[in-house]
Amino acid sequence: MSSEVIALIAMILVIALVLTGVRLAFAFMFLAVLFGYLYRGPRILDLFIQKTYGVMQNEVLIAVPLFVFMGIILEKSEAAERLFNVMFQLFGPIRGGLAITAIIISTLFAACTGIIAASVTTMALIAFPAMLKRNYDKGLASGVVCAGGTLGILIPPSVMLVMMGPMCNLSVAKLFAGAIFPGLLLSGFYTAYILLLSWLKPEVAPAVSASERTVDKKTLIIQTLIYMVPVLGLLVGVLGSILFGFATPTEASAVGALGAIIVALAYRRLTFNVLKAAVYETLKITSMVFFVIVGAGMFTAVFLFMRGGALVESLLLATGFGKWGILALVMFVVFVLGMFIDWIGILYIVIPVFLPIAVNLGFDPLYFVELIAVNLQMSFLTPPFAYSIFFLKGVAPPEVKTTDIYRGVVPFVALQALGLALCIIFPDIVMWLPTVTLK
Repeated sequence: MSSEVIALIAMILVIALVLTGVRLAFAFMFLAVLFGYLYRGPRILDLFIQKTYGVMQNEVLIAVPLFVFMGIILEKSEAAERLFNVMFQLFGPIRGGLAITAIIISTLFAACTGIIAASVTTMALIAFPAMLKRNYDKGLASGVVCAGGTLGILIPPSVMLVMMGPMCNLSVAKLFAGAIFPGLLLSGFYTAYILLLSWLKPEVAPAVSASERTVDKKTLIIQTLIYMVPVLGLLVGVLGSILFGFATPTEASAVGALGAIIVALAYRRLTFNVLKAAVYETLKITSMVFFVIVGAGMFTAVFLFMRGGALVESLLLATGFGKWGILALVMFVVFVLGMFIDWIGILYIVIPVFLPIAVNLGFDPLYFVELIAVNLQMSFLTPPFAYSIFFLKGVAPPEVKTTDIYRGVVPFVALQALGLALCIIFPDIVMWLPTVTLK
């Protein structure tokens, strides 16, 4: 049996181990050591040491714990809850107003935190009960929270994009710029779907009753603007400084972490216990991320050494689909992997193998990588490995069944697929902003 075939067997074993409950990082490490030792002997350990040392030396990855800390502190500041309590009255007279409010706030806070757990859980705690209380369809409410919360992994400053940069030898700033319009496109699709559905079926998303709208519209607008100031300030401080070249992503992440602390302090939520909990949570999340990075780097090195990448390329080219057909096939593979594997693992499996193939076919590497980022939105909503569904189910009331959540996320997965298709058909959705802002 050739080394190329064994490399593919190793890839299948990764998925098999994860499905049996083995942690992804340890599955990567175990198989890397096993197959690496078989095909290269003890010398493979030198390669593993180099890979690990390279990860630890990477200055860009310093942004990961800082952006994680920023998101956690912002969540604990209750800034999202304050803004929601004002905006739901502002949009309350509209059918589906609560759901639209949840999407808007999810979009805004996606630009302040790239932590899906924080985004989905926050919306599940403040927006989900509010929708259920006003007789929203359980499926629609579930889909809104899950889909809105996942925007944080795409809209900058996304931890995923920070990790993609060094992996692909691409500018993180350009990745940030390229992801903004696709993220806003998805947010717009979600809002349009809510408006259309609530117009066709008023009972699924009724308007807030007049008795609950106790504050006049002018006051609500003023309060909304006031509560938006911290969020917009973080947006300007983090994304603005990156897009206009004033700071690197690592420097901007430090600005964001400091800004989140100031917001929590202004809202009188910054206590020693809150700060301690945020530091510990940041440490846990960052440790998990870096374990997967190191393990995936080890596995990928062995996989490519055994010419697994060359075999995959020859198989794709042998299909005769042409460059666009192969791109569609790659996107389908990423979608299927998203059902079974953590998104970090998908990045480190897919990108080293498929990116060189895409470049050889004539695709811009920035464009191709952004398509994968958009595609991975669906991985958070497609069972059995659907993070957003798990987070929502963990805090949802007992009357909300898992089937309600599944039913609710299906239309949003379709919208995400439509957004991906539009990004493929119209590359300027991805490529225009990086070209204009970062030359």
